[in-house]
Amino acid sequence: MLYELINSLNKEEVRHLKIFLNRTTTKTARKDVELFDYARKHYPKHQENKIFDTLYDSESKNAFYRLKNRLQDDINKSITLQYYHSSEFNQALFLITLSRHYQAKGNEKLTYNYLKKAEKRALEVSSYELLDIIYSDYIRFSQETLSINPEQYIEKRKDNRIRLNRLREIDDILAVLVYRIKLSQNFSQQNYQIIELLQKTIDDFSQSVDIKETPQLRFRIYHAVSRILLQQHDYKSLEEYLLLTLKEFSEENLFTKNNHDTKLQMLTYLSNALFKNKKHKTSLEYAEKLKEAMSEFNGFLHDRYLFYYYNTLVNNYSETDEDQAISILKEAITNDKITLVIPHSRIIFNLNLALQYFDKKEYKLANRCVIKLKLDDRYASLDEAFKMKIAIAELIVRFEQNDHDFVEYQIGVLRKQYSALLRDVSYFRQREMLDILKKMIYSQNLTTDKGLLKQIKGLTLSMETEEAGDSDILNYNSWLKSKTGR
Repeated sequence: MLYELINSLNKEEVRHLKIFLNRTTTKTARKDVELFDYARKHYPKHQENKIFDTLYDSESKNAFYRLKNRLQDDINKSITLQYYHSSEFNQALFLITLSRHYQAKGNEKLTYNYLKKAEKRALEVSSYELLDIIYSDYIRFSQETLSINPEQYIEKRKDNRIRLNRLREIDDILAVLVYRIKLSQNFSQQNYQIIELLQKTIDDFSQSVDIKETPQLRFRIYHAVSRILLQQHDYKSLEEYLLLTLKEFSEENLFTKNNHDTKLQMLTYLSNALFKNKKHKTSLEYAEKLKEAMSEFNGFLHDRYLFYYYNTLVNNYSETDEDQAISILKEAITNDKITLVIPHSRIIFNLNLALQYFDKKEYKLANRCVIKLKLDDRYASLDEAFKMKIAIAELIVRFEQNDHDFVEYQIGVLRKQYSALLRDVSYFRQREMLDILKKMIYSQNLTTDKGLLKQIKGLTLSMETEEAGDSDILNYNSWLKSKTGR
């Protein structure tokens, strides 16, 4: 448990923990810091006996176990301190804890003060579960003081319980709905209409007429259903569902400033679903509707969705007008507002620009874009698998430039650098692509090299073309077929 906990920490959490651990000074080296540094450096190949021998003599096993428990407790305390103010919910929990602390100490004024603050926070986020705890604490506290009339809090708890029961009924409906959607796997293949399934589930499990139409239920259903359909890549059902839901929510004036983020998300999802379904003109129309909606409420969410707006334009124009896609990408790369919201956006845009130039066979320009994205300050923080795929895409670009020396040398570098990933079955395509590229360098005639052609066929059959494009960054299947003529 301790080692998994240590591995889960990001850089900011590690920095905060080190400050927390060093809040007290000591003349000797801190064993907890040494254990932490060792575990972080060597996970998952850490050897507990090795660090134990460094820290203690052979008869101090119990001391080592106490050290591990103390370090785990300190990590949990550090995380709690770091994030207690990160949301209204966390703050409310913290305030409830403080109120109970001061109640145990018999300080009525502070107990009441922190309960009031906790109630305010919980109301701001409509956390009825926390409000139930808070009102119960008020009622118990009223038995110890004359300054609190329990009757008002009893009424508040009754009203809150009604809302809480309604939420629990919504959760029950959602749980069954999610299960049924997952069970159906793919609506379009089974001729199963998702709208019918939604209505049937609500009718089966809702005991209250008003809950069926409550906006809270409908928005939560939207979030659950859209997420599942995205995970299943069922874009046809997603398009149908979003078109109907967006129309209903708009006609019934359900969208407000408080849920404006959901409206923008819905338009983004719909534009992308239409793109996946090859409806480029309609996708671009909804991209413009997204742009218009981004300006609503004085544009308070405008910058957050700029990346998705540009991305939708690029996706569609990549299929219909490559020059327009390149123009949009150049504009997006220079837009600092996007980078402020999504720090890695410039890397993504440069990568897409490289792919556009590659499709136009402008390999020199494609290579320049790859170099730019690798020189970006944020490149080092990218996921290792993503960096590996970018590196392989770069090899393909260099291969087209006949820079075979670079390709051969980098294949060796990448095999060492990403050896752990390449052993993983999930990265079979990347492992095979490196092997195929190396063999292609020395192949005298690719169209007659039976062994290599067989290997290429095995790779191209391992995944359908569209899925392969998403997985590979630069579609290995399409490129290999262009080289073999098959």
